[in-house]
Amino acid sequence: MNTWFRSGQPWVWLTAGSVAVSLLAMFGLVALLGWQGMGQFWPQPVYEFRPGAADALLGEIYTTELRHPVSAYGLPAPDEARGFSTFYTIRIGGSEAGREFIRVAATEITTRRRPRDVLVLQRESFGKEYGFLQGMTEDGQPLTSQDMPRALWQRLSLMDTQRRLAAELRQKQRVTLGQQADRLERQRQLWMEKGQWTALNQATYQNGRHELQRQNERIFRQLANLEQEQDRDRLILRDAVGATREIPLREIERAWYPNDMGGTAKVRLWAGRVGAFIAGQNNDYSAQTAVFPAIVGTLLLVMLMSAIVMPLGVVAAIYLHEYAPANWLTRLIRIAVGNLAGVPSIVYGVFGLGFFVYVLGGTVDRLFYASVLPTPTFGTPGLLWAALTLALLTLPVVIVATEEGLSRIPPSLRHGSLALGATQAETLWRVVLPGAAPAMITGLILAVARAAGETAPLMLVGVIKSAPALPLDGDFPYLHAERKFMHLGFQIYDMAFQSPDSDAVRPLVFATALLLLTIVVGLNLAAVALRHRLREKYRMLAL
Repeated sequence: MNTWFRSGQPWVWLTAGSVAVSLLAMFGLVALLGWQGMGQFWPQPVYEFRPGAADALLGEIYTTELRHPVSAYGLPAPDEARGFSTFYTIRIGGSEAGREFIRVAATEITTRRRPRDVLVLQRESFGKEYGFLQGMTEDGQPLTSQDMPRALWQRLSLMDTQRRLAAELRQKQRVTLGQQADRLERQRQLWMEKGQWTALNQATYQNGRHELQRQNERIFRQLANLEQEQDRDRLILRDAVGATREIPLREIERAWYPNDMGGTAKVRLWAGRVGAFIAGQNNDYSAQTAVFPAIVGTLLLVMLMSAIVMPLGVVAAIYLHEYAPANWLTRLIRIAVGNLAGVPSIVYGVFGLGFFVYVLGGTVDRLFYASVLPTPTFGTPGLLWAALTLALLTLPVVIVATEEGLSRIPPSLRHGSLALGATQAETLWRVVLPGAAPAMITGLILAVARAAGETAPLMLVGVIKSAPALPLDGDFPYLHAERKFMHLGFQIYDMAFQSPDSDAVRPLVFATALLLLTIVVGLNLAAVALRHRLREKYRMLAL
């Protein structure tokens, strides 16, 4: 036994076991997020429940759990009901009326069946609705059709087209016309500051205002016509107890018959709902879970942060390792860098708000955007300040990793380069830095892994729940670093802790967390591949 311990085999097995446990934990986390998150988009069967003497219910079985009757009702259980019982959490829809979920004991359900003609409606603002299609109306008049489901699909397709057209018009009204109005006001301010507020320039300004007003009025008329057309059609839905009600077709994003669908149709519907969720359109509670803008914001933030932190971290590491003298000041700087790595992230957020936003941003506004003050341009939280804050947060990681890479370069390589007549700068650029490139990429991987999941500092320096426009669009300068943005980490926090209906958004939290994990892993894998390529390229240099 002593020989076995001295051979080092126990530590090998311990290391292998730790790696195996870590991999199993990671794969288990991904599987949990995928099952809980992406499973919600699969069309679940809808049942008609009859709980004893109570009214019939239509809905999906959301969860099944064993609970004690006391924990369910808060009252002592009778002798014959003591112990654990099965309880169903049934999603019955109707969140408009504040009753989307209901919990029922399995012992109270007398019958349960799956009607083939039950219809599921996905509404824009009120979640799901369950019922039986009784017909449709147009301008209050009933529609007659031999195939009512087919007529419903056609009307919903037309409604999607009108909804996209309305979104394009609102985008044009908010962004394009808004930018033209801002440019016109800046031009007027410039003319006034230079004393060029002549009759000709005044006429040019008034003509521009009138043209913008005409375009705005034309868009308003087009939107009013679209809304009038969308309000014409209504769907008549009958619930399990026979009561009917009308639902405007404009509120319905998707409809399907879950109990009458084959496997291919279910896969198609699942893929469409997942795609719509990622695209930020036509998904559950779409106003609160626009995931596509959050994906764009997360990617832009990480890329901009990487572009800022890598040059700063590499330059600082080069100075500390190659040029700085070995004295007390250098040691103090290294201690400070190590301490910065342990500062809580919220402290960086407070610093970013106070220094980057108010000091730097306010100075930029006074120097270059004085014409639009007091409305701030850069003196308000935005993408640029968030990237700078995260760059400062991850700077110690890059410095330490780069210094370790520089220390691994054999001194003989430096001496050989200098002996051949190269300068210190040429040696650094052509010999040292290529050999330390894998370590630099390692620092970038660690920086991306930390920055992508940060939420606390971003809440102070630019991230918001719903951004009016993306930081990246087709208008010059294309990347608008002064805009506020959305982030997947903040999206998860907002849905998990700020949503009034935690049961309804719980699967969306898992799905968003899976997207964030996928983005972080994807970025890290790309960096690992680049590191491997650089390591193989300069392997002979390090020998």
